[in-house]
Amino acid sequence: MGRDSSTSIKELMTAIKMKALGAPRLRRPRAPFLEVTTRGLIVVCTALAVVLSSIAVCDGHWLLADGRMFGLWHFCIMGEGEQEVGALVAELGVPPNCTTLLGLAGVDGLEAGMSVCRSVVSLAVVGAIFGLELLVMSQVGGDQDSDRRWALGSALVLVASALSAGGVLVFMVLLRSHAWPMGFTLTFWCQFTAVFLFFLNGMAARHIHHMVLPPSGSPGKC
Repeated sequence: MGRDSSTSIKELMTAIKMKALGAPRLRRPRAPFLEVTTRGLIVVCTALAVVLSSIAVCDGHWLLADGRMFGLWHFCIMGEGEQEVGALVAELGVPPNCTTLLGLAGVDGLEAGMSVCRSVVSLAVVGAIFGLELLVMSQVGGDQDSDRRWALGSALVLVASALSAGGVLVFMVLLRSHAWPMGFTLTFWCQFTAVFLFFLNGMAARHIHHMVLPPSGSPGKC
């Protein structure tokens, strides 16, 4: 009887001690080398896409056809007709032989359509920058918030991909009668490449996020 009571007291004391100290914290397991490398490549490629898209939007000259340059911000004439446009441009203070009045290009709906196009692609760059920042921040911390940042960052990159693709599509539809493969400039192909990089990296980031998540009903990572 005395032995049972002493055993019960020891068990009670042990339980009180464990409750006071708290359960031991489990460290977050280190990610495998392949996963770390893949995440790093996604971040680098997303940064490259942001740079390409930024260059394409800032330059804005995307199509050269029939001696005319169609862009997001300017419409320019080269070769014949330079003197007529030059007089108009001198009044507006824009680059030589160019004008911001895109309606002078003689394409129906070009001015309104380009306003939509440049707004969409500019918003895509902004969204991609925020998504890239979240992807980078997720690799710094080691808590569950890192997974949320990675998921949100990948979603923003996919949104940037959709917006960029929409801007390119609007541009091509507006100038479908003038567009041909050899007429598109290097900055247009930069934007075209950025669309695919945004999409591929966003999908890869989401795929990795779902791979490392535990199945529903099982305990999460600590």
